[in-house]
Amino acid sequence: MHNSIKELQDFSQQVRRDIVRMVHAVQSGHPGGSLGCTEFLTCLYQEVLNYNPTSFEMNGGGEDLFFLSNGHISPVFYSVLARSGYFDVSELASFRKLGTRLQGHPTTHEGLPGVRIASGSLGQGMSVAIGAALAKKMNGDKSLVYSLHGDGEIQEGQIWEAAIYAAGNKVDNLISTIDYNHKQIDGDIDEVLPLGDLRAKWEAFGWFVLEMDGNNIADVLAVMAQAKSETGKGKPVMIIMKTEMGNGIDFMMNTHKWHGSPPNDEQLASALEQNPKTLGDY
Repeated sequence: MHNSIKELQDFSQQVRRDIVRMVHAVQSGHPGGSLGCTEFLTCLYQEVLNYNPTSFEMNGGGEDLFFLSNGHISPVFYSVLARSGYFDVSELASFRKLGTRLQGHPTTHEGLPGVRIASGSLGQGMSVAIGAALAKKMNGDKSLVYSLHGDGEIQEGQIWEAAIYAAGNKVDNLISTIDYNHKQIDGDIDEVLPLGDLRAKWEAFGWFVLEMDGNNIADVLAVMAQAKSETGKGKPVMIIMKTEMGNGIDFMMNTHKWHGSPPNDEQLASALEQNPKTLGDY
């Protein structure tokens, strides 16, 4: 895949439309973090990962794997999966409805292609990603494993147990990313539980650390390429990704209010006006 920056921007813009429409339709869901991670997930699935969406298998042999640990940002995940060919885009209309495959947090028993773990409970995704990465090593599979985590999520102790394990066992086919938007459901990170110097922490735990602007497509592509070049060198890779919660919709930015709040009709209209169609709505 070799999309231009403009094509990736257009893809991201359509994904933002999907996110607000999905959450508005059922008046439930998490638009803020989803919007902040739109460019990252777009780049990941349109440029970075090696995968085959038409023959999805849970073990992912011979493919790069992605694990969404902060599963509450399912709207962006579902939109990108659908628009990357895992399932029909029209299924996005079933988001958070009873008996459908697109539940509020990704689950596996519905058999939705592209989803390999249930991630409603925070803190577990890195452990799963490490297990998958070790399995690839045991199987002689040179593909990589990627994971995404919220900054509020890494207040969970299991994350740091996993961090110690990954470095101690040289899980160097793993690239993890933290969505560092400084906001969680109850407010600013520094007001709830300060994280301190994240780069120094991860480096002290034995990881190779990079930083990037997650809302700048060119920077995401460059840093993800650099991260890939650092694999196989004895250390897991951590990317501290700075994003703006609610990115791309002016009234949703610079506040934690939209972590888990749906827009009303008037707000939806404003959000869609700011993000005109590029690929077509579902």
